[in-house]
Amino acid sequence: MVYLKNLTVSVSNKVILDNLNFEFKKNRVYALMGPNGSGKSTLAYTIAGHPSYKADKKSKIIFNKKNITNETADKRAKQGIFLSFQTPMSLSGVTVFQLLRLALSGKKDPLSVKQQIDQLAKRLHIKRELLSRSLNDGASGGEKKKLELLQAVLLDPKLLIFDEIDTGVDVDALKTIAKFLDGFKKGRTIIIITHYNRILKYIKPDKVLVMVGGRIVKEGSYRLAEQVEKQGYEKIKS
Repeated sequence: MVYLKNLTVSVSNKVILDNLNFEFKKNRVYALMGPNGSGKSTLAYTIAGHPSYKADKKSKIIFNKKNITNETADKRAKQGIFLSFQTPMSLSGVTVFQLLRLALSGKKDPLSVKQQIDQLAKRLHIKRELLSRSLNDGASGGEKKKLELLQAVLLDPKLLIFDEIDTGVDVDALKTIAKFLDGFKKGRTIIIITHYNRILKYIKPDKVLVMVGGRIVKEGSYRLAEQVEKQGYEKIKS
């Protein structure tokens, strides 16, 4: 699905991702962990095509067997890459339906979009009143993350990257999100960036990756996440 080859990214002349090589495969859930400043979010932004995170000339990002290294974020999104931010933005005067109707114009009719939003809102336990408000207006942390997941499902991407989807989320919302993601992975690749093990108690990743200093330094099963929680990152670093 996504192959990173010699991926090196610098910000303000500081190397954040250092010659990273890895393949994220289809039908799998990956948990990406690591201490602050290890490069997790930079990796997410780089794959998604954020203009502030440019790979160097030797780097390659291959998505569905196509080199997308120099493609813009909007083109990558159209090919099926979705990134959920740590802190979802609010859009004044724009409801989730209006946003998705525009994004799916020419692909789905507005009535179908509305029906799917209502169905998904029920499954994700999203209050109906939030659907009629400006996007994320007055929503709690958990509600914002559920609304982002709803958008991801409607857009039907092939690669989903969730940057700290468990931050600010209570246990009930976390269980709902994890259960939904687990049933949504078929034919897709899901990357969950997290500092904690708690979401991984409800969705077992196929592989846990630990990043330190812009590199993936350790791979393992969900047991690796338990080890990180007990021992911290210092032992892994050493």
